[in-house]
Order: sequence, then structure tokens, then C-alpha cells
Amino acid sequence: MKKIYNILSVFILAIVIACSTEKVSEKKMTQERNKKKVVYQVFTRLFGNTNTTNKPWGSIEENGVGKFNDFTDKALSEIKKLGVTHIWYTGVPHHDVIRDYTKYGISNDDPDVVKGRAGSPYAVKDYYNVNPDLAENVANRLQEFEALIKRSHENDLKVIIDIVPNHVARNYQSISNPEGTKDFGADDDTSKEYDVNNNFYYVPNTPFEVPDFLNGYKPLGGEKHPLSDSKFEENPAKWTGNGSRSPKPSFYDWYETVKVNYGISPEGKKDFDELPAGFENEGYQKHFEFWQDKNVPNSWIKFRDITIYWLEKGVDGFRYDMAEMVPVEFWSYLNSNIKMKNSDAFLLAEVYNPTQYRAYIKKGKMDYLYDKVQLYDTIKHVMQGHGLTDNIPPIQEDLKDIEHHMLHFLENHDEQRIASPAFAGNALKGKPAMVVSATISTAPTMVYFGQELGEDGSEDAGFGSPSRTSIFDYVGVPSLQRWINNKQFDGGQSTKEEEALRDFYKRLLNFTIASDALMGGYADIHQFNREKTLNYGEKILSFVRWSENEKIIVVSNFDTNDHHRFVLEIPSEIIKKWNLVDGKYQVTDQLYQKESFTLNVQEGKGLIALKLRPLESFILKL
Repeated sequence: MKKIYNILSVFILAIVIACSTEKVSEKKMTQERNKKKVVYQVFTRLFGNTNTTNKPWGSIEENGVGKFNDFTDKALSEIKKLGVTHIWYTGVPHHDVIRDYTKYGISNDDPDVVKGRAGSPYAVKDYYNVNPDLAENVANRLQEFEALIKRSHENDLKVIIDIVPNHVARNYQSISNPEGTKDFGADDDTSKEYDVNNNFYYVPNTPFEVPDFLNGYKPLGGEKHPLSDSKFEENPAKWTGNGSRSPKPSFYDWYETVKVNYGISPEGKKDFDELPAGFENEGYQKHFEFWQDKNVPNSWIKFRDITIYWLEKGVDGFRYDMAEMVPVEFWSYLNSNIKMKNSDAFLLAEVYNPTQYRAYIKKGKMDYLYDKVQLYDTIKHVMQGHGLTDNIPPIQEDLKDIEHHMLHFLENHDEQRIASPAFAGNALKGKPAMVVSATISTAPTMVYFGQELGEDGSEDAGFGSPSRTSIFDYVGVPSLQRWINNKQFDGGQSTKEEEALRDFYKRLLNFTIASDALMGGYADIHQFNREKTLNYGEKILSFVRWSENEKIIVVSNFDTNDHHRFVLEIPSEIIKKWNLVDGKYQVTDQLYQKESFTLNVQEGKGLIALKLRPLESFILKL
């Protein structure tokens, strides 16, 4: 009897522990949902490359390449300590590369339809495997990436990879399809320009022609290659990725890719069901249910299967390239399927048309969109000295109903580096902009690898031009290589300026992911002070953020030369909302914890005497 009692006790204790663990896990997930997210975008093949040769059009042997295994526990823990919650491994799916991997069953890619030597990450060749360049053992490349997903999770980082739904590589050919899965185009009727279940659009009875290369461009910089002959076998020709219907696309078209057909005819007719009126207000579960009895184009099913495949590998989310070139109904179908598998999946889309933002968020069930054409472009103009901070608050007002969904960034793989002469010419000009970008809304913040070190993107790698770190070629990233310090990942070779800048990013990002106020209320106080406050000029920006537990005042000086002294006024409606009575309150800067000021509340309004140095910001906590 005593033995049965002991077994019962152990069993009950196990249940109690399991329930307690489950509650702790649920509590942690709830806390994570209620905090800011920070995405660290890293160009995977460049991160661990310690080779400093940087020869234009250099081969992998000459210029080197980073590997999955370079993301060691030490590297990932340092990225985590920077204040990062999600890591976007850019360029993971197997895309075209100019390197011979035929002994692994991979066909060679043709330089005439590949941009750069290392290839564009947005010309995916095989969605069910990964870039062979990134593996120590090419035969085990998928297992090496799976191990990286596991290491990332062990370092409390969620994993994002690219999905490029609008187009695939001109020579898409998966050798890794799961059983029963057919390649894109395998069942297409190529005698038709369009069929709802064709994966591609065609120019019937007409072969593809390689574009005329302009401006002195030559594939591989003119190096001889057996496939570089201005020919590529494709008959009939397919429409090009950007929608060109010509069998001979322009050099400026996305000629290395072909457009995927989502059931929209060449005349623009949608050959699929549309969402009922008001369905934008329904949750993803209802969207999922809506599509269950509908016939959808074959391409929809293919991309659903691809994303589910990667979710089952442990990937936590996707960044969708050029999402607005794909119908919003498809996103309702795809994202609701994803959310049914993982309700916390992080879904980020590249959409540049503000008139479509709400459709892609509400109908398409996107979590986040790039805030490029409004916040990024406006802040860039301010940083360059020909824009006013006055133009920033109206953006928040315009987007207030969707502000949480508009991801903020100052750099990514498509944009110029802050430190490049084409952008700001000085990485320090990014400091006030970064404070504003990271604290003005509840939306996630994204940082591009090397941004935190002031990387200037000045290398001439081959395809493309300097100012953006090349995504097409094998190249080293000098400031990052100094921080990597022969794979010690400790900043051992970084300059003092690089160390100081990284410290700034680390302080800022860690504050943002810990702050309650940044997930709470927002009010602009800039316009109020522009009208009322002496010496508060067009290069200053201020706003307040608050929650029940935390009140903060953000003030940034975009001026590169001058100090600014003024008495910042906190309007009476904010003071009232914060339940402050007349008196003196200490406010302390949260970035460096060195400076404190007095908020003097008199007759219901607040006053703080401030002095800001050039490019200085304060995050003042009450």
C-alpha cells in the first residue's frame, strides 16, 4: 500500500510540475508578445567570412565565404546581448550560384542569367534545400542549417528566412522535393500564355533570349566560362520576374527570374474566390476556414507546402520579398495556414504602396510591413540635412491605426549604408535617427548586420556598385571582420569608434525590448514645442511614451554641428494623463544612465531645461 502511495505521490508531483512549467511557458510567451521585437538581419554568406582580399568578381577561393557553422554559440550569444529577439538569416534557400556542385547532383548555373558570381538570394533555385556555399559539408547542408536553427533557439533567438513568392530562378530545379512534390512548372501547359493552374506565364512558340548587356557589363566581369555565351535554353520563353512579357527582357528587368502565376490572367482577371466584404475584420482562423472548400491555383498550394516544410524544420517566421506583386487573397490563404501551424509565426512583408498597407495587414494577415516610403525616406532626408523633423509626427498620425504593423529600419540589404557618402557619410548621423526609429511606435525595429559598427559598404565586389554591401558576390565586411576578430566574436580588432557605436546600439536596443512604455501610449509634443519654445528648432524632435508603470520623454537632436539649449514643455494634457501634481520630478536618461534633469510641473504643465549636444538623444524616464 505504501509503495502505491509513493507512486501516486510521484505521479501527482509530476503533473503539478508539468502544469506549473506550462503556466510559466505561457506567461513567458505572453510577456514576449507584450514587448518590442528587434530583428537582426544578417547576410548569411558574409557574416563569418574573415577573408579580407575583396577582389572584384573574386571567386569563393579568392574572397572567401561565411558558413552556417560560423554562427557559433558565442556569436549568437553576442547578437542576443545586442538586444535582439529575432534573427533573419538572409539568403538561405538554395539560389543560383556560379560554382560547380555537380558531384552533389546540383546542376551548374548559367552566368548569362545570374547576377554576380555568388548569385542573387532572390533567384531561388530549390525551395526545399539551402545554399550549398554555406555548408562545410555540402552533402549535409540541410542538416547544418537545422543545427543552426537549434543553436539559435538555444540562444533565445527566433529564426526568420526569406520566401520569394513573386518569382523563382530562371532555371528552377529542385533535387530535394519531398515525396509527391512536383517542381514549379512541371505540369504546365506551355502552349498557353496563361492557365489558372500553370505556375508560370509563357510566350508560346518563342524561345527566350538573353538581354543585351549595357554599360560595359559582362557576366563574371568578362572572365571566360563555358556557359557564358549569351545563350540560355528556355523554349517557350517565360515572363520575367518583374512582369516583362518580352521573350528578350531588358538588362534592367529581373532577367534572372521568372514570374509566378497566382491565377491572375494577363488581362487582370482573378480566377479565384475573393474574400467577402468585411472579412478584413475576421481573424486568421476564419480566413483559414474560408479557403478550405475553395479551389485555389496550384502555385498557392506549392508555396503553402514550402512554408509548412520550413515551419516543421523549426523556422519561426518569414520575410516575404515584393509581397505587393502577389494578390492579397493568396496572402489570406497562405498566412492563415501558417498561423494555424504556429500562431506566433513572425510574418514580415516588403510592401511599398501605402494605399495597400491596410489590405495586406487586414486581408492578407501580415504581421508587419516595411515602413520605408514614409518613415525611412523621411528620416533619411533629415539625416542628409535637407529634411525637417516637422515631417515625422504626421507619419505617426497617418499610420496610427496600423502603427504596430509598420516595421522600422535605417538599413537593410536593399538600402545604402548610413556611413556611405551616398547616404549620410557618417555613421554617427544614425544615432538620433535610430533612437526615433526604435522608440516612436510599438512596431519592431530591424538592424542590418554591420550597421551597429558603422559599416560603409564601400567595397567594389563586382556586380552592382558600392554604398550597399553586395548581396551578389563573395566579399568581406571590414568593420564586421574586425569585430569578429578571427572568430572570437569579441570586438578585439574594432576601432574605438566602432566599439562606442556598438555600445550605443546595445544600450538602445536592450532598453527597447525591456520597456513597457514603448508598447503603450504615444503623443507628439514636437509641434507644440515648435510653436511655443524658444531655441527649439527644425532639427529637434520630441515625443512621449507611457504605460501604467513607465513614463518616458524622448528628445533627439539631428544637428551635426550645434548644441541646442531650450526648456522643453510637456503639455498639460500629458501631465494630466500621467496624474502628475505640481512639484519637481527627477527624469533620468536611460541610454547612458549618467544625466538627470528636473521636470518642474507648474500650474499643470511640465518644464525641463535641456542641453543637447550634436547628434545627442535623451530617453528620459520619470
